[in-house]
Amino acid sequence: MVDPELIRILVCPESKQSLEESDADLVRGINVAVAEGAIRNRAGEVVRDPLDGGLVREDGKFLYPVRDGIPIMLIDEGIALSDVR
Repeated sequence: MVDPELIRILVCPESKQSLEESDADLVRGINVAVAEGAIRNRAGEVVRDPLDGGLVREDGKFLYPVRDGIPIMLIDEGIALSDVR
């Protein structure tokens, strides 16, 4: 879980939209796809490590992974939610 105060401060590095913490079902679904090798980040690399959580962009298009409680706020690390849902 990410500190709610930090989430209020963070924005998408690309669009500057606000972010919200993803729900557990979405993270579980992404982690199933990660285990199958079916998820790529915006850099086109296969995501190999499961997520502890995620921050979803306001428009719902991208999720930024959270690992060890740290949001990975790099554009290339974002996951397109159209590839997941």
